[in-house]
Amino acid sequence: MSDEMTDAQKEAFAAKLRREVGNTGTPTTARDPVNQPMIRHWCDAMEDANPLYTDPDAAKRGPHQEITAPPAMLNAWTMIGLVPRVSDPEDPASGVYAMLDEAGYVGVVATNSEHVYHRYLKLGDHLTGVVKLVDVSDEKQTALGIGHFVTTETEYHDQHGNHVGSMFFRILKFRPGTGRTAGAIDGDSTTERPPRPRPSRNQNTDFFWQGSRGGELRIQQCLDCQRLQHPPGTRCPGCGATNMGHTVACGKGALYSYVVAHHPRVPSFDYPLSIGLVELEEGVRLVSNITDCGPDQLKVGMPLEAWHMQTHEDVSLPVFRPARLPRNLTTLAFDDVNVGDELPLCPIPLTPTLIVSTAIASRDYQDVHHDRDMATKKGSEDIFMNILTSSGLSARYVGDWAGSDAVFKNLKIRLGAPNYPDDCMTMSGSVTAKREADGEAIAEISFQGRNSRGPHVTGTVDVALPRA
Repeated sequence: MSDEMTDAQKEAFAAKLRREVGNTGTPTTARDPVNQPMIRHWCDAMEDANPLYTDPDAAKRGPHQEITAPPAMLNAWTMIGLVPRVSDPEDPASGVYAMLDEAGYVGVVATNSEHVYHRYLKLGDHLTGVVKLVDVSDEKQTALGIGHFVTTETEYHDQHGNHVGSMFFRILKFRPGTGRTAGAIDGDSTTERPPRPRPSRNQNTDFFWQGSRGGELRIQQCLDCQRLQHPPGTRCPGCGATNMGHTVACGKGALYSYVVAHHPRVPSFDYPLSIGLVELEEGVRLVSNITDCGPDQLKVGMPLEAWHMQTHEDVSLPVFRPARLPRNLTTLAFDDVNVGDELPLCPIPLTPTLIVSTAIASRDYQDVHHDRDMATKKGSEDIFMNILTSSGLSARYVGDWAGSDAVFKNLKIRLGAPNYPDDCMTMSGSVTAKREADGEAIAEISFQGRNSRGPHVTGTVDVALPRA
């Protein structure tokens, strides 16, 4: 085991691993050519509605004149899937992984991925990938545990031998139980956080809390004059009637005003605490917390949507987060994009269904992405999102903003805090550069996706945009 090794033994072990650097494995041909069902499964799981991937008529009018695969799927095509792996004695990366497993570094997590796209993949393309081992690090102490970073480069060619894309990929192989504890990261973890104060209820407000428990945002409504009011009252302020009912709001609105509370701090809340006055589409306003974005990202007028936070076993509280805007139906022109332009915020609720379905859609059957028992055994708190999904969601975010005809040239991401279930990752980004390259008008977008623990994904992407 690594913690029982002397420094000399550690250096010798690292040197043994690095003897494989520079070697390449046997070419791996995808089990299936690029096909529509697999593309559709990917788009369904990622909620990517770009019609150029699934609609033949729309694709004919696009820049490729036919159906193409989402570019972030590049390495999904050669994923082995749920079949027994056949050992390749020529594969240097597999040999290094096996040596690390034998030495106790059985935990694994992807940390970096860089795609370069020479052309989009079309239906019928049959990919072959060749993996080269680029680097093996010395032993490192990380938050997850003591381990080694292993970097590979894969070149992808089509059935004609044409180079269609490349991927740099880095993983961390670590020893479970050797990382920093939650207490070391977050302070004293032995103190249980008290629940939020329980809201007071009476016969006039029971309908509101019953609705929120069931996922509905109910607003009191006069059954005589149909006027809406919030907070609920005993009679209508318009006509004076006491015949009161309710309607179910759509949950969408805009930030009318806000404050950010810093002190005094109550242990059951996270600080800084954003408190907003939200104007619903139905016309009434209510005070609530604004979650899943930083105070510096709040803007009066920004679109919001409700979600229901369970604060007690029998109480759910309606709060608001930034609303995901619809996909841009008209592709942005290069001349209409400026350095400094901000992309809209985009929340991505991290449900277990999203994490599992996207791992399957990307043909990644690593047990840490769907089996909670195995994930915890390998040093994780829970199942967590795989890096192919992080790439796919990042590409979807930029593609929704830029429009269907934007052409991705590359995608570079670095992972940080894991995406665990029952959290939310909010994407943000901005245009950081514009340039001409090989006759194309390129915009560089920097982006980040943050969850409650910090940045999950940080990266950049270059997209070619049409001229005005």
